[in-house]
Amino acid sequence: MGAYKYMEELYKKKQSDLLRFLLRIRCWQFRQLTAVHRASRSTRPDKARRLGYKKKQGMVIYRTRVKRGGRKRPVAKGICYGKPKSAGVKSLKFQRSIQSVAEERVGRACGGLRVLNSYWVGADAVYKYYEVICVDPAHKCIRRDPRINWIVGAVHKHRELRAVTSAGKKNRGMGKGHKFSKVIGSSRRANWKRRNTLSLKRYR
Repeated sequence: MGAYKYMEELYKKKQSDLLRFLLRIRCWQFRQLTAVHRASRSTRPDKARRLGYKKKQGMVIYRTRVKRGGRKRPVAKGICYGKPKSAGVKSLKFQRSIQSVAEERVGRACGGLRVLNSYWVGADAVYKYYEVICVDPAHKCIRRDPRINWIVGAVHKHRELRAVTSAGKKNRGMGKGHKFSKVIGSSRRANWKRRNTLSLKRYR
């Protein structure tokens, strides 16, 4: 087994004494930093490489933190006008994962970069910490590399805001196989609408 494989096996046992100590120290360090900041190197190089990261020019890693817990409805003094059905404030659940929110925040902060992927690096009582792999589409090292230059195309601007990244796709219920037949055609709603719309072709 290579070094990366050892690291992978280590991270599968997060409640081991070694990992608990390491994560505690790291979370303390991350707490002292700003909410979105550039990381000089990946905290988990094995995971980053599995998600497409290479230590080369044009690829950077940003670390961010997102508050844990569910979503609270943003209403003044907790007053929801309307029917009792929409009167809740506290026990609401956000439809996307915290990881996709982390990607979105980095994508907004670094508008010129493309978000490739992200991974978990730690959590404490208040925050979850993620590292987001970003790619510079204007850099020659990226534009000349046939394995990554697909991301240079204009259609890949702000993938994270349109839930096209891996974390975003999970929240949309996208996937392959018989379990995901209800989302063929971009989304569950589009799929339902297509199947339930009567289309009568007219000859002209």
